Amino acid sequence: MSRAERGLVWLLRLQGIMLLLALPAVFLPFSWMAAVHSWLGLGDLPRTPLIEYLARSLSGMYAFWGPVYLFLAGDVRRYLPLIRFVAALQIVFGVGMLLLDFTVGLLLPWIVSEGPVIAALSLAVLWLARWIPVRPAQEVG
Repeated sequence: MSRAERGLVWLLRLQGIMLLLALPAVFLPFSWMAAVHSWLGLGDLPRTPLIEYLARSLSGMYAFWGPVYLFLAGDVRRYLPLIRFVAALQIVFGVGMLLLDFTVGLLLPWIVSEGPVIAALSLAVLWLARWIPVRPAQEVG
């Protein structure tokens, strides 16, 4: 395994673990969410079905991708085209999150730790992936 492959495996595993850290928030009591919201200086968190749905589903969506990244790390040559595709999408997503976070007025630490981190990690994935040859597809039958 080349140095680039080892780096890519490590980076995908790191991202997978980071994404899985969102899983507990899916089950967090609403009162805890409200307390964190207030502690961050964002005011009172309204308890409406939509707010609770969005908070939990976004955490679930982030956590959903954790096992995907861990799976892709299991055979980077085999899944290299998919890894590149997901990384490119994640760069666009990271830029979108940066713009969204800024537009809605989130705190600066939140703004710089979400979208830019997603985009930077994905750029690193693409950079490492460019040094790895794609495994040829095996014939079926």
